[in-house]
This record gives sequence, structure tokens and C-alpha cells, in this order.
Amino acid sequence: MSLLKVRRRPEPAIRISEHERRLVWRMAALLLDYPNADTLAMLDQLSSAAAELPEHMRPYFSELLAHLRATPPLALAASYVETFDLRRRASMHLTFYAYGDTRKRGMALLRFKHAYKHAGVELGDHELPDHLPVLLEFAATVDPIGGERLLGEHLPVIELLRLSLSDTKSPYAGILGAVVATLPPLTTADRRKIAELAAQGPPEEEVGLDPFAMDPALFDSAAPTRPGGSADYHPRGGRR
Repeated sequence: MSLLKVRRRPEPAIRISEHERRLVWRMAALLLDYPNADTLAMLDQLSSAAAELPEHMRPYFSELLAHLRATPPLALAASYVETFDLRRRASMHLTFYAYGDTRKRGMALLRFKHAYKHAGVELGDHELPDHLPVLLEFAATVDPIGGERLLGEHLPVIELLRLSLSDTKSPYAGILGAVVATLPPLTTADRRKIAELAAQGPPEEEVGLDPFAMDPALFDSAAPTRPGGSADYHPRGGRR
């Protein structure tokens, strides 16, 4: 009789295959990033990919895809900056909600950096590793197990971001809903954490990210690479 028990990971909130889940993460990584010309040129491909998802997952993407098609690029860019860069409660940086720009945040960022380094990935161009599109791309294309673990650990923050976007009727809210649907259901502890973060808001003590910045590997300016030496992993974001 074996003394070992296999620990099964919790099922996602909505039943979905592994391929479909990674497809959701990959699409979300692209759609939650700044709406540059490359992303806008992929709208037909993204719409086709959304059509491959189960019927109950497709509505999460439909509103934003329609919005990106119907809105002029300059207006999209201005709206994105106003939504994610100018509002403290809608930051794409997952550690910002709990730590703001305090010293403790630097240590939290190292958790992401170590996960990427363990998978053989380096970030370049001064990316911050907690940027949600970067993490989603990592989970979709490099390490789904490690990426899912980090996504699950920050599920309260992701859900809080979804709620914040829903409150402002942002078309980006659906994409956050899709990500949440690929992860285990929120627990009572998660909901308590969401309420706590919502009530307190990000700390405002501006002391920089000293412990994080002291590690030069975090800001390697070389081309980002993934296992095997390929340079086709291009994380995004890092404006805050």
C-alpha cells in the first residue's frame, strides 16, 4: 500500500480543456496589453481563436474584440492609458494592490522573477514581472504549471481588477472574467482578501523598489529567451 497521495489541483471555475485554457491565457495576454498596431492587425486571428473556444467562453471576448474593431487607434490608446495607467485601482501590476510602491513590493516581485528564471525565461526592456499580460503569456507559452500557480496566488487581485473594470463598464472586464474562469473558484479567504484590498487601496508610501532594483538580472536588456535559446518569447508591459 502506497503512503503517497497524489495532490490533485482544484478544478477551474468552468470546465475547460488544457488546450482551451492556454488559448484563453494567450488571447488574454494579447488583448490586455497596450493596443498597438501589431495587436490590432491580429483581430481577425483573435476572433477566429475565440470561435474555437467552448460556447460559454466566447462572450468573455466578444465585447472587447468589437470595441477594438470599431474604435480609432488613437482613441484606443488614450482609453487604455486612462484605464490602466492613471487609475491606482486598475493597475495591471499584480503586486501593486497589496504593496503599492513600497519596499515590500520589491520582495514580492522576486517571487515572479524566480519563477521565470526557473523556467529559463529572462525579461528585457525593463519589464516588471508582475505585469498581468506578461504572466499570462508565460503561463500560455512557457510554463503552464508555474504560471497557473502564480495566477492562482493572485486570484483575489485579478478578481478585484475585474470588479473595478466592471464598475466602470470597461470592455476589458470580460477578458478578466475569462481568466478568472480558467482558475479554481474563489474561496472564502479569497473574498475576504478582495474586500480588504478594496477597502484599503494600494499603499501610498513612495520609497522605490530597492530590493528589486538591486538584482541586475531583473532588468537584463538582452533579448528575452525561453528554454532552448529561442528568442520568440516577448513579454509586454511594465509601464508602472
